[in-house]
Amino acid sequence: MLGITDLKVGQYLVLDNTPYLITFNQFSKSGRQGGVMKTKMKNLLTGSVMERTFQGSDKIEPAEITYKKAQFLYSNGDNFEFMDNDTFEQMIFSRTQLGETIHFLSDGMDCDIQYFNGNPINIQLQPKLTFKIIETEPGIKGNTAGTVTKNATIETGYELKVPPFIEKGEKIVVNTLNGEYIERAK
Repeated sequence: MLGITDLKVGQYLVLDNTPYLITFNQFSKSGRQGGVMKTKMKNLLTGSVMERTFQGSDKIEPAEITYKKAQFLYSNGDNFEFMDNDTFEQMIFSRTQLGETIHFLSDGMDCDIQYFNGNPINIQLQPKLTFKIIETEPGIKGNTAGTVTKNATIETGYELKVPPFIEKGEKIVVNTLNGEYIERAK
């Protein structure tokens, strides 16, 4: 069992037989009262996010999440099909389950399937992936005051903000956790 001081961003836990991932945590203590841990947690089965405050005496069960390598095959409407690299078993996940990760999927891409109690529940991508720019606005010369960005679309159809020097056809590295530009690909 975990105490509230063990709760960190990236920690998996079980509440009411449902696995959650902690995406935010903040510890606070006031006066004579015990400490409390405020958290935001993502439900790994539905993709929904909830806030929860844990008291100092709460005991939390850690979730046993395992991973297997898989390959993204294709999408069919709101369903996304993956194949286990070892057993060739195919799994289908819904758009709701996958959430924002669908913006970074391309045919044949390798990823990790998350398992909870032996059942596939979600996927996990590499935190940094390289994509080709297929469309972007032209950069405006001399516009360098402050942080200047422009819109660009990557090969998966996802639109993000990039610096003005990035041009169509270039490859960039994208943070798949927040969908932001990191750097030009080397």
